[in-house]
Amino acid sequence: MKSFNYVITDEIGIHARPAGLLVKEAKKFESAITLECGGKKAAATKLMAIMGMGVKTGCEVTVSAEGADEDAAIAAMQEFFKANL
Repeated sequence: MKSFNYVITDEIGIHARPAGLLVKEAKKFESAITLECGGKKAAATKLMAIMGMGVKTGCEVTVSAEGADEDAAIAAMQEFFKANL
């Protein structure tokens, strides 16, 4: 399993638009990608679960990937978070 931490800098947090883009990006990989923040955990492929986490600006999110392509998945997720959140 690979993981990284990221502090959300988007002024609105993880809201509908970036959450939708995140799901789309996560579905490109075979690995199971999960987000964890404030004791809540969600699969990165589940839009409503991500939205239900209520991640705000300044929150630290742990992104984990486990599976056959976890290295590629983590690298792509790091780029996505830097570019969009």
